[in-house]
Amino acid sequence: MVGKNMDENSGSAGNSCSSGSPGESLVVERYTKMERVTHLIHLLSMLTLVVTGLKIYLGWDFMDFDKARGLHMIAVPFFLAANWILVPYNVFSCRGEVCSPNDRLSHFIESYIFGPEDAERLKGIVLNFFGKGKYPAFTVYDAQEGHYVTKLHPLLKLLIIFESSAILLIAVTGIVLYNLNWSLLGLPIAQWIIAIAGIFAPYLNVSALGLIRIGHLAATYWFLFEFVVHVGILELDPKVWKYYKSIFWSGKEDLSDRNFVEVVNKK
Repeated sequence: MVGKNMDENSGSAGNSCSSGSPGESLVVERYTKMERVTHLIHLLSMLTLVVTGLKIYLGWDFMDFDKARGLHMIAVPFFLAANWILVPYNVFSCRGEVCSPNDRLSHFIESYIFGPEDAERLKGIVLNFFGKGKYPAFTVYDAQEGHYVTKLHPLLKLLIIFESSAILLIAVTGIVLYNLNWSLLGLPIAQWIIAIAGIFAPYLNVSALGLIRIGHLAATYWFLFEFVVHVGILELDPKVWKYYKSIFWSGKEDLSDRNFVEVVNKK
């Protein structure tokens, strides 16, 4: 889940070393406390939504329907708040010297948007899988400026696009499944969603409500797929266990451990 944590001015923690030579201690803050809290809320609420949602849909026997639906509805605001409030706050909040809107925007693009350098890294990862070349560094830290250039695996940057779309889809369809007549400030939001779904439903030979159910379930399966990719494939490697410690506990990273890490001096 990725994906969704930045930090500027991380070089304030630990040794003030600017060369970042291999083996020379350079402990920095990879994730702030708020970023770690955001990640934990996202993870727990997502797992709650997936498990209770599949219970409701498949009729599993481990929990009664009303309790599953209650837990499902409790998890919804936490999930949306983590993704639509806390994540943007963490991404664009001003920290240290990188405070101007242009600085924040350029760093967001560099850190979260899949670009040519990420394509090169992804190519190197694929080649490494076939035994050709070294696994490229996907954590890049600027020791001179004291902040991360990027710290996301390139594949996770691609997954962010689909995850953001899935979050929007599951929220919109969830409104209708919660209440067919749900409105906000007198606006019949649920009926509008049903009307839009009704435009496309005939192409799949289903009703508007049937299409909404399909979309909601498809988004659920997407989160399961992403969870497997994020945890079970990309990070099921002892060399990246340090990132688990960082995101769930310390927030710190020692960049002298050069597995998947590159320290640069951009100036």
